[in-house]
Amino acid sequence: MADPWSFEGESVPLGRAGSANVTLVEGSAFAISDASGNMAPGAPHGLFFRDTRFLSQLDLRVNGQYPEVLAATSTEPFSAQFALRARSQGDARRESGLMIFRNRYVGRGMREDVIVRNFGEEPAYCQLELQLESDFADLFEVKEGRLSSEGEDRELQVGEGELTFSFRKGGVSRGVRLRLSGAPVVTGSSAAFEVIVPAHGQWSTCLQVTPIIEGEEIEPRYLCGQPVERATPGERLARWRSEVPLVESDHDWIGAVVARGAEDLGALRIFDPEFPDRTVVAAGAPWFMTLFGRDSLITSWMALLVDPDLALGVLQTLARFQGTDVDPRNEQEPGRILHEMRFGEAASLSLGGGRIYYGTADATPLFVMLLGELRRWGLARDAVDELIPHADFALRWISEFGDRDGDGYVEYQRASDRGLANQGWKDSWDGVRFADGTLPRPPIALAEVQAYVYGAYIARAHFADEMDEAGLAKDYRTRAQELRAAFNRDFWLEDKGWFAMGLDADKKPIDALASNMGHCLWTGIVDQEKAALVAERLLSPPMFNGWGIRTLASTMDGYNPISYHCGSVWPHDSAIIAAGLMRYGFVEEAHRVIVSLLDAAASHGGRLPELYAGLDRSEYPGVVAYPTSCSPQAWASAAPLLMLRTLLRFDPWVPHGKLWLDPVLPKEISYLCVQGIPLAGTRLTVRIDGGDVEVRGAPDDLEVRREPRRPLSEM
Repeated sequence: MADPWSFEGESVPLGRAGSANVTLVEGSAFAISDASGNMAPGAPHGLFFRDTRFLSQLDLRVNGQYPEVLAATSTEPFSAQFALRARSQGDARRESGLMIFRNRYVGRGMREDVIVRNFGEEPAYCQLELQLESDFADLFEVKEGRLSSEGEDRELQVGEGELTFSFRKGGVSRGVRLRLSGAPVVTGSSAAFEVIVPAHGQWSTCLQVTPIIEGEEIEPRYLCGQPVERATPGERLARWRSEVPLVESDHDWIGAVVARGAEDLGALRIFDPEFPDRTVVAAGAPWFMTLFGRDSLITSWMALLVDPDLALGVLQTLARFQGTDVDPRNEQEPGRILHEMRFGEAASLSLGGGRIYYGTADATPLFVMLLGELRRWGLARDAVDELIPHADFALRWISEFGDRDGDGYVEYQRASDRGLANQGWKDSWDGVRFADGTLPRPPIALAEVQAYVYGAYIARAHFADEMDEAGLAKDYRTRAQELRAAFNRDFWLEDKGWFAMGLDADKKPIDALASNMGHCLWTGIVDQEKAALVAERLLSPPMFNGWGIRTLASTMDGYNPISYHCGSVWPHDSAIIAAGLMRYGFVEEAHRVIVSLLDAAASHGGRLPELYAGLDRSEYPGVVAYPTSCSPQAWASAAPLLMLRTLLRFDPWVPHGKLWLDPVLPKEISYLCVQGIPLAGTRLTVRIDGGDVEVRGAPDDLEVRREPRRPLSEM
């Protein structure tokens, strides 16, 4: 089997151009179907749980024909209702009075209620047939279109009203039990009903899909015959919604975009059975419903304005799986934070049972940065203190393993051909390149990775200050200052006026004009005198396309507006850049980026895609989404939350009793009210009306400073 982390091809599209698919997610389960609710064989449809496809075909026909699709509505992230109409029988001039409703609920399996209603004046004959199949394909086999049955042992058992598919390959055992109410006639993998539906009456059946892993049945969250309102996912989502800050504005879209982002983020949360109070976030649906180090750290940072507890759960879980040994097979190294956790074929039933891959250069410093930010927000002091040894372990990885040649920079080079060739956030095989399009030779030191390391050093210095460890605080401040001086010397391209993407194996600057340097503004590693040129380059026509900032400038060789990382626009990338621009006082530039992202979200019904084409706004009137873009996707969902924080210039330092809060709104917004911002055990309300700013709910011992924090401040 090909290794998922080194796949360099294109993913299988979820459907035909213009077709509508419905994706439902809950924890590590998700379902993909077409607009009728059917899961078609040969398509990347199905019910997936813990990286295995347990249902590969769910094909409903009425009276031998596919019903007509009327509507498909996702009522919750984990549930949907499909409305269909049976085709006319006999006299084609008479409209059918039979409607079929499919109510689907996903969670540790699936429940589907099929209801046939007869709106006609006389009883109606109805033959309803379900064709069912399970191929137990690995998620990546489906995503990459490389299904294979070699070495597999499959079996189908038929019982009264149920089918049980089983699968064995080597030492791996999977199964799925499909049970239908209403006494169907089961023939092979087909279940059929023949009923007479009374005039103005209805008939129904319930399909229960129960995964079986290593002989153990996993009880679905939604069970036939039980009220769906009492299931755990609905209760969790209701609590999440009740705690999300409320945004009101005279802008047509900002409130809706923030609310949609928060809603999607709530749907992507994962709860560890061994530590149910710890919440983490999956990277995105449908293909990445699992824990990623970098993605979860950046996402939870962006979401601090909504839920700081999410960041704590992410940190605790990543600390739990922090590297302890040197293992080139999965690139584990002592202190290293994981890149990705996969449940896969060898997984047990807990979050910790999945296969882990550690090949990332940035998750480890981001871990320390986020821990420091949690302290600034004054959250869970004891829990944060318990994680400081993990931060020190991470910092040791930076100096002992991350810095491979002792030059002060963190570099990456994969340990084998099974790993990722590029180990920053632009991790596609061609995502890092020179201006002439050639690919650099590793090890590679990325610009943004050094910026994150700088942020990690500053965060650790703050912890040392609070613990009265003056020597340690001085040591980390010195490291930060030395790294900053070296970075501004070695990465700066004086003749071009921008920072290199990175340094190659020969310490040659990778000179492409790219978005990476925007992250450097975000952490504050850029010298003040260079920041204006960086801002100018980021907002120049080759980089800014009117919908956001391109990953690679259109003037570079290798630019492709519909590539993954070589000219596309990623909302999270642009939101981080906007935060960096605002940090250095480039207010107008930050506003241009934020408004462009709001416009992009508005063109997609309020949801920001994972990424979209870098086509200029003058070239095409709308946003062109990337074909296999995840939706929802974690850091795209969280990007509006960071944008909101950027507009508020909200920067707390609770241990020192300070909150920098100096809102500045673009001309498109004159009124903004955010109610319920969590901070230091309270809920703040910030109201901006023209030039008036009102802050309510701040603790008495918190000084609200109506000014932005200095861009290069180490406070």
